[in-house]
Amino acid sequence: MGWTTERRTAGAERAVRPDDDSGPGPRYKWIALSNTTLGVLIATINISIMLIALPDIFRGIGVDPLRPGNTSLLLWLIMSYMVVTAVLVVSFGRLGDMFGRVRMYNLGFAVFTVFSVLLSVTWMHGTSGALWLIGMRVLQGVGGAMLMANSNAILTDAFPADQRGLALGLNQVAGIAGSFIGLILGGLLGPLNWHLVFLVSVPIGLFGTVWAYLKLRDTGVRTPARLDWWGNLTFAIGLIAVLSGITYGIQPYGGHTMGWGNPWVIAAIAGGVAVLGVFCLIENRVAQPMFHLGLFRIRAFTAGNVASLLAALGRGGLMFILIIWLQGIWLPRHGYGFEETPLWAGIYMLPLTIGFLIAGPFSGWASDRFGARTFATGGMLLAAATFVALEELPVDFGYPVFAAILLVNGIAMGLFSSPNRAAIMNSLPPDQRGVGAGISTTFQNSATVLSIGIFFSLMIAGLAGSLPGALTHGLTAEGVPAGDAARVAALPPVGVLFASLLGYNPVKTLLGPQVLDHLPAHHAAYLTGRGFFPALISPPFSQGLSAAFDFAIAACLVAAVASLLRGGRYVHGGGPKAGPGAPAVVAAAPGGDAGTESAESAENVTGDTSHHPAPASRQEASPPESGPPPPSPPPSPPGQGPGPSSEEPR
Repeated sequence: MGWTTERRTAGAERAVRPDDDSGPGPRYKWIALSNTTLGVLIATINISIMLIALPDIFRGIGVDPLRPGNTSLLLWLIMSYMVVTAVLVVSFGRLGDMFGRVRMYNLGFAVFTVFSVLLSVTWMHGTSGALWLIGMRVLQGVGGAMLMANSNAILTDAFPADQRGLALGLNQVAGIAGSFIGLILGGLLGPLNWHLVFLVSVPIGLFGTVWAYLKLRDTGVRTPARLDWWGNLTFAIGLIAVLSGITYGIQPYGGHTMGWGNPWVIAAIAGGVAVLGVFCLIENRVAQPMFHLGLFRIRAFTAGNVASLLAALGRGGLMFILIIWLQGIWLPRHGYGFEETPLWAGIYMLPLTIGFLIAGPFSGWASDRFGARTFATGGMLLAAATFVALEELPVDFGYPVFAAILLVNGIAMGLFSSPNRAAIMNSLPPDQRGVGAGISTTFQNSATVLSIGIFFSLMIAGLAGSLPGALTHGLTAEGVPAGDAARVAALPPVGVLFASLLGYNPVKTLLGPQVLDHLPAHHAAYLTGRGFFPALISPPFSQGLSAAFDFAIAACLVAAVASLLRGGRYVHGGGPKAGPGAPAVVAAAPGGDAGTESAESAENVTGDTSHHPAPASRQEASPPESGPPPPSPPPSPPGQGPGPSSEEPR
């Protein structure tokens, strides 16, 4: 399709909406922000809402999640939604670029709502009930992926370049805060009725679906193209294989505490990486690829995504580790029964969410004026410092100090997340915003799954060395027969972690009534009380905790380096131009180097300021976002919008 034909198509699409004459009006951008923020919030709440409510859900369907054969059911109920959203956001982002981002976003709200209803009316029990829930979570994740893939692109289309940081910052903070809000919602609703954990999303989904259908409209550039079936297929297969291998890697295998030596796990990860390599080959050869790998030649895009990946690696498993720390050790030691710990763990982690809410909008607003590099780099350095502080805390810490560290960690992540996402979206050509946002979300969600695997592996490795001996000695000292003590000590440490995560009484669950009923009453009461298990697990848990925090510190420091290397502020020249008096768009140096921060004092830079290579040599020219077509326009270079340019793309 030539430049003139593509422009005619875009003009026909705009003619359907006569109110879209020169871009979105001042009211529309706030409608877009509020609706997409609601969509991202409900999608991310459902990442974590099950975590605290899992004991109530498993009791409701009559399944013991700690039985060896049910461990995979437990893991897939936790991980399936995250895996699906990580795999599909790129494909749905590309479809949004082709057929309309608002159209895909609206469909996502509807799909998400339908499967929230089907989750809430689950009637089956036992293993079939668990499999039904997993299947519906997968399909609910399809809707969540549509929402996540297109929300950032819709906002980037709706807001001018000098306001995107604030808009994307609010959206990003809602997304990250949603994962912590879900903990509290799940803890409140699960004990009332486990069906409410899923039903709570239905009215929000219905409202959001109708509101989005009535109020949102496509204002960005579409690029009609053929669907890259082979690219979509190889990307999905490869990423599913890798993430599935990671999920099964933390499960016991044979006589080993973890499954990293399992031939299936090795084959899944290695095969998945190989298929992703085939995906890259396909994308470099097809005429209309699913994802233009040439976007990675834009330094601001690449550095931002690498920093996001590493930040998610450091942050992703943190929530699980802190929950286990609170539920398994700290809360029981401070008077909370094991069955109460899931809800209170979510409440005691609120300072982390508050930190996000404070720093996210501010850093997004400030990055519009001063650029992303200072805030994102500083945020990662501050996050690394908070992990150092957490590592220095005793296992039985004082809560005010712990809360202060969590607050600063939330502020640090907020300082990083909003400017970094705004910088990534600003670097994208208008016709690649959907797929670019999708790949960014895939980096982040995949890193979260990988982070959970890494953090759990480090914790299990730390526990495996000393926990069996501590269990054997502690149980036999209280009169437990040596054979039963040895049986419990031989159980995989992952069972102890999951028992703590689910709010079960670990010793009561692991020993069972057949052993406890034969012990003197005062011994049985002490073993199942709030003091024995936390005191027993604290020393080995501390070793695993230190290893996990060391990894988080390293990931944050490398993320800071990647963020520092992004260069100065860069906005792709094909996007909305900054208005009078707004911070200037800084031209990037040839080959992907962005200009310096000091150059941002210039005003009203117009035209295409990008000197980066086009995303792909086969990409069709992007039309201007508004205004009448020029007479007899010459074909533009691939990937470059019309208008004056100081340098031809290389």
